[in-house]
Amino acid sequence: MPLLLLVDGSSYLYRAFHALPDLRNADGEPTGAIYGVLNMLRRLENDHKADYKAVVFDPRGKTFRDDWYPEYKAHRPPMPDDLARQIEPLHAAIRAAGWPLLMVDGVEADDVIGTLATRAAVDGIDTLISTGDKDLTQLVGPHVRWYNTMSEELLDAAGVEAKFGVPPERIVDYLALVGDAVDGVPGVAKCGPKTAVKWLGQYGSLDGIVAAAPEIKGVVGQNLRDHLAFLPLGRKLVTVVCDLPDLPAPDALTANPPDADALRGLYRRYQFRSWLAEIDGPAAAADVPARTVSAPDAVPPAEKLAVDYDTVLTWAQFDAWLEKIENAALTALDTETTSLDSFAARIVGISLSVEPGEACYIPLAHTAPGVADQLPRDEVLARLKPWLEAVDRKKVLQNAKYDQHVFANHGIALAGVAHDTLLQSYVVESDKGHDLGQLCTRHLGLETIAYEDLCGKGAKQIGFDQVDLERAATYAAEDADVTLRIHHVLHPRLAAEPGLSRIYHDIELPARQVIWQMERTGILIDGELLARQSHEMGQKIMALEARAYELAGQPFNLASPKQLGEILFGRLGLPVKKKTASGAPSTDEEVLSELALDYPLPQLLLEHRSLSKLKGTYTDKLPRMINPDTGRVHTHFSQASVVTGRLASSDPNLQNIPVRTEEGRKIRTAFVAPAGCSIVSADYSQIELRIMAHLSGDARLLDAFAHGEDVHRATAGEIFGVTPLEVGPDQRRVAKSINFGLIYGMSAFGLARQLGLERSAAQTYIDRYFNRYPGVARYMEEAREAARQQGYVETAFGRRLWFPEIRSSNGNRRQAAERAAINAPMQGTAADLIKLAMVAVQGWLERSGLKSRLVLQVHDELVLEVPDDELVEVRTHLPRLMGQVAELAVPLVVEVGVGANWEAAH
Repeated sequence: MPLLLLVDGSSYLYRAFHALPDLRNADGEPTGAIYGVLNMLRRLENDHKADYKAVVFDPRGKTFRDDWYPEYKAHRPPMPDDLARQIEPLHAAIRAAGWPLLMVDGVEADDVIGTLATRAAVDGIDTLISTGDKDLTQLVGPHVRWYNTMSEELLDAAGVEAKFGVPPERIVDYLALVGDAVDGVPGVAKCGPKTAVKWLGQYGSLDGIVAAAPEIKGVVGQNLRDHLAFLPLGRKLVTVVCDLPDLPAPDALTANPPDADALRGLYRRYQFRSWLAEIDGPAAAADVPARTVSAPDAVPPAEKLAVDYDTVLTWAQFDAWLEKIENAALTALDTETTSLDSFAARIVGISLSVEPGEACYIPLAHTAPGVADQLPRDEVLARLKPWLEAVDRKKVLQNAKYDQHVFANHGIALAGVAHDTLLQSYVVESDKGHDLGQLCTRHLGLETIAYEDLCGKGAKQIGFDQVDLERAATYAAEDADVTLRIHHVLHPRLAAEPGLSRIYHDIELPARQVIWQMERTGILIDGELLARQSHEMGQKIMALEARAYELAGQPFNLASPKQLGEILFGRLGLPVKKKTASGAPSTDEEVLSELALDYPLPQLLLEHRSLSKLKGTYTDKLPRMINPDTGRVHTHFSQASVVTGRLASSDPNLQNIPVRTEEGRKIRTAFVAPAGCSIVSADYSQIELRIMAHLSGDARLLDAFAHGEDVHRATAGEIFGVTPLEVGPDQRRVAKSINFGLIYGMSAFGLARQLGLERSAAQTYIDRYFNRYPGVARYMEEAREAARQQGYVETAFGRRLWFPEIRSSNGNRRQAAERAAINAPMQGTAADLIKLAMVAVQGWLERSGLKSRLVLQVHDELVLEVPDDELVEVRTHLPRLMGQVAELAVPLVVEVGVGANWEAAH
């Protein structure tokens, strides 16, 4: 069937305005909503090819619902001036792009959309409604779907029911019950989504609920009876009108050819350079001055310069640029490559920038038709190699670790990396995104060319080497240019903050080189051993499935939540612990863990899930990830993805191999040392508890660590009023749970659940703990208050850990942020310590001329591959090196193990 695409323009408008930063052109005109809406429309057109389409906006002024109910939308705040200023040019741009635009006086966009979708179904036309407004899900049916571009959520009738718990034909009843605070439509007090879904499931419809109102008990039942008089009007207000007269026929909503002249003028005025380049080519866009900026006074003077980008195709041009970078104090460097896999990638071209607005691209391996002669890659790299490997030739890159791998693939040891804008951003604002496009938008206000705009996406994506050279050169040169500009914005901010400057210069930059070396080295694994383990796990999984069928009384799909729910709660009658959003009994891990305490099948299911995950993630997958050139597995360590400063391992993730299960520990036995070497593991002992003692300054806690006591036994003695020698195993277990639980903000409820106690007993233990360790209680409150006042807390070394939700009006989010604010300084300080330890250990290995190598970092542990003749020396020096990287109020204790494999050493 033909497709009609209907866009809720008003929904797009507000979402774009609030989602994007305060973008402006050089004249100070706001542009964020215009850019955001147009960008979403462009993406929507690419993803959904429609025969007919329209963008529908709400009109100015009142609509017929205001006549029905004067309070309708009466308390909405007025539209911000910066948003209002963008409406007319946005409408003009949408029309110029060829979209039919509809806006009917006195009628909301929802009703226009509802009428068009209803008529389209009668005319044999399918409709896709693009919006973020849940009210429009009431229109979903056999010929109508609902699509949210922000979340990429596409709902048919089954999807609506899965999301809201009711089918589309009951959405109006649902909305009448829960109300709509944004539109000023009151619902039944204390009737939230769960209650509404429950009532509709029990009584069938709103009319059924009204009929049953006298028998519904409790406060919410009384609230329903108090609200009965308003319900008919409430239902009328939230019902989309689908029979408006005088609208165009759906098949009349055909696209017009784009008005290039109108678009050209709009793109120039609002400085959308990449879109202007699509019309007139990159050269025409290059003379547009500063693109969108966040505020006129926030842009460095260099932003106002016109850009000057060279495509280097001759040796004369190359020599001129070589002279520039040889004499520059700092050069921005970037590579374009064949792959995101840093070990497989090969260079397609190199871009350089020495001044803001001035950059070049040296194409070396482009294959697009019509590409002019390029300089030979091997010769260019040979001539650049002395500069690339020179420590005194300072360079700034975005994510330098990747480019360093790429150059290493060509036999070049990149040196002189003075700055990395990815790490600068991470240190300044760890809670935000750090890719180059995000940094440009946030700090330069620039709308840069997106990689997908050049290469496409999905199955149709082409390699960068196949992109038209003129467009590729502009994109690549721009990358180097903006990297330099971002450095000029971020580095002064770092320099002005001594704590942040220390984190960047003394921890993150040196650690970057060590991390690169670890990735390059990789770790040896025994693929045959893993294959045997995989076979054994497969046999166990099959046996578990057979046993599960026996316990259930029939075969079923253990991976199907629906079938699992039918077996556990229908056939076996186990108690329902919680429900999903759709009202079905939940079978998640938390529920199964609770049921497993009393029933055998949930325990078996947990074991089956655990084994299946280990088999699929590790024993099956790891052997396939062995690099054929090195014979090793090379994990990727992300240095800028965890807000606390910890590294994140991926492809494969070697930090999450479980060590509390026998199967997990077996997997670690496959991480082996080569012949003549051993694996050495060096682990900080109880590091977060030690950091808690340091940060809180609690006298009793400091004393326990100073005297080398068992801190859990000492805590148990304080809580239970006995000497440490009199502490029993159960008392120590309680103390250990409290010590670690409080680090993560555990409540009395959580402690009670973990220990199987009454909540009152758990609260008593916590109260005793805080009475004996008042410094800890004081620290926790100070951390919460600091986060509330500043929006961040700090590690012992000055790393800032941001919590945007700390002032959230949502109580759950706010409380979660407060708990995180307590733990973050400890976890962040531990992350700082292990990075300092990596730098210290690597420095010592290099200075000593040893052949031992760091191969892994997992949380508070370093793993090394050590030749047997260096074993005594390394084992002796590691505790000293790691223990002396910082002076805390407690001693840093390091435990060292040695073995033929990782498990034996740990």
